[in-house]
Amino acid sequence: MPTLFERIIAGELPATIVHRDDRVTAFLDIRPAAPVHILIVPNKAIATVNDIADEDESLMGHMVIVARDLARQQGIADSGYRLIVNCNSDGGQEVYHLHLHLIGGRHLGPMVQRA
Repeated sequence: MPTLFERIIAGELPATIVHRDDRVTAFLDIRPAAPVHILIVPNKAIATVNDIADEDESLMGHMVIVARDLARQQGIADSGYRLIVNCNSDGGQEVYHLHLHLIGGRHLGPMVQRA
């Protein structure tokens, strides 16, 4: 069964797409954690970071380049932003299609809460 992200990439579910090319699709998060919260998703289905193949190396780099360019377009490059990839349940992953969160537009505070 396709993930929500695969359905967005295929145009089966609505999303506010801010970037699309032959390798990735980027869209606004429907539950933003900050004023800017964009998900950058590979068009290729990859479940988790653990499932990245060696041949996906350039795709992963491309995701970061797209995030950099979107941060510039959103006006948050100079003030700062965070890139997050969650992996599996303890890492906070909710959709099992690899995705890179671009978050910014305000002071973000500590990266994780200390136990």
